[in-house]
Amino acid sequence: QHGYKLNGYLKVILNGYITNMDLLKYNGTLYPAFQAQGYAAQFAIPYAKKFCKGKGYDIGCMKKEWALPGAVPIDVSFDDEWDAYNLPDTAVDYIFSSHCLEHLPNWVEALEYWTTIINSKGTLFLYLPHYSQEYWRPWNNRKHIHAFDETIIKDYLVHNNYKHIYTSGPDLNCSFTVVAQKF
Repeated sequence: QHGYKLNGYLKVILNGYITNMDLLKYNGTLYPAFQAQGYAAQFAIPYAKKFCKGKGYDIGCMKKEWALPGAVPIDVSFDDEWDAYNLPDTAVDYIFSSHCLEHLPNWVEALEYWTTIINSKGTLFLYLPHYSQEYWRPWNNRKHIHAFDETIIKDYLVHNNYKHIYTSGPDLNCSFTVVAQKF
């Protein structure tokens, strides 16, 4: 892959073809520029709608308009009392969270707490940055405290008696999905 600037856009030759895709270069590797613009949830929401039914929370959505449709948005940036470690007392049918867990000081504590809020047979839907995206690793991006791949999260969920666990590999957003049912 080779890149050059033309009219402010990074033009890239991939496998002999020129693409107009906006790209970012980090440590010699090209990534889609949208990965640095926030709202990663947009890539998971169509799929999440298949699993997240009933009443639920979107934890860490950053902006209310970015929340999973129908979910109660929860984020530290809102002027309310709720955050990942302090949710309303109401049990829910699902928790959806996109690109949040890697920012939390104690992701295990957060998932343990979220599990207490999800109804039996409810759904946990996580969309997380994949370790394969070099910039998202904590030593390169100081906003991230943790780095994940699908095996780490799946092992945690199996250990905590979740069932029907589905994990994807990295998608075109260098992120992965984990869906599990609480039992």
